[in-house]
Amino acid sequence: MNPEILKDLVTMKMPFGKYKGWLIASLPETYLVWFHSQGFPENKLGHLLATMYEIKLNGLEYLLQPLKKL
Repeated sequence: MNPEILKDLVTMKMPFGKYKGWLIASLPETYLVWFHSQGFPENKLGHLLATMYEIKLNGLEYLLQPLKKL
């Protein structure tokens, strides 16, 4: 896995929708589950959303805490 992806999760903001302006790492799990059921976009944002979905699904959010402090 590219470490830049993890950095992007804590710095990139959602560009549209109900959670526009939220950091990808802060999106609610229910929103990510909805995206998962609809299909993630085929671009960088989609890859980040899918990664965040897997992190939340597996209870690994704590791994992002050190990056949020940078």
